[in-house]
Amino acid sequence: MATMPNTEELWTVREYLRTSWSPDREFVDGRIAERNLGEKEHSILQRFFTFLFMLHRAEWGVEVFPELRTQTRTTRFRVPDVLVVRSGTEFERYVTHPPLIAIEILSPEDRLQAMQEKAAEYREFGVEHIWIVDPMQRIAYRHTGTALEEVRSGELSVAGTPIRIELSAMFAELDR
Repeated sequence: MATMPNTEELWTVREYLRTSWSPDREFVDGRIAERNLGEKEHSILQRFFTFLFMLHRAEWGVEVFPELRTQTRTTRFRVPDVLVVRSGTEFERYVTHPPLIAIEILSPEDRLQAMQEKAAEYREFGVEHIWIVDPMQRIAYRHTGTALEEVRSGELSVAGTPIRIELSAMFAELDR
């Protein structure tokens, strides 16, 4: 297992891939980045998405993965809270091709601006649908290609598929 370099040293991709953390961390241009998570609301919504996509995977033609490393650039690995790929998508240990959906759930420490930058990186990588959910404010956003846009239709969806997630049902999970 690699040891943590001091703050002046940069990690290599190889060192990152050979090291494990709990929870997993992201790799951004040689630096290890911690992720905010682990609180009740975050966990509830992550469970909701994972269960819903798993339940409908045959009907929706998808596979769902919570917290799966995704190589967005040569020197960047992100770990979306929930990742959805089309059925039949093949990969080894981590994702190297754009998934159908990347879902990020905000924790109280997360800032929307930082999530906007991560969403832009996902878009540049080729992710078709990027959803960001704020459980505290009970707002969902989708990345439109240039910016985050609040979802006002009452549902998250993927055009041309049966994928539909009612925001009211999703946020009702937080009140159970």
